[in-house]
Amino acid sequence: MTIRPATASDYGPISRLLDAAFGRADESRLVETLRAQKAMAREWLLANDKEEIRAYLALVHMVAPRGWYALAPVAVTPGSQGLGLGGRLIHAALEVVEGPVVVLGDPGYYTRFGFSVGRAANLVSPYPLDVTAIYEPDPSGPPPLDRLVYAPAFGA
Repeated sequence: MTIRPATASDYGPISRLLDAAFGRADESRLVETLRAQKAMAREWLLANDKEEIRAYLALVHMVAPRGWYALAPVAVTPGSQGLGLGGRLIHAALEVVEGPVVVLGDPGYYTRFGFSVGRAANLVSPYPLDVTAIYEPDPSGPPPLDRLVYAPAFGA
């Protein structure tokens, strides 16, 4: 399996992966809208030796604070779930990210990658803080107090 940046020729297979992984087209439409709004910071995929995409991850520019990212979405083909492929992509993304990353999801899952719900507790967010976590490349200072403004495609 190889981790590589997504290219325009991957967009169709990525949409099909998202639809299969989430059981609906909402996520693929979100990704298409984020691309159209130029909100995507980076997109990665994990492909097998036949170049079949098995997992996908996107980092999206936050409107505010500047230099922050949203991790959304992370998806794995249904037949490959539970094999650690999404985790491999998350690790790869966090190794190169230069600013804080926020994620909405199961805290029990994301904390194993260095995300913290506790350090996100004082953020002002349009989403519930009990499912909001933050990854900070350097978490040595006080917890952030910032107001989160997501890309317009998120509808928040």
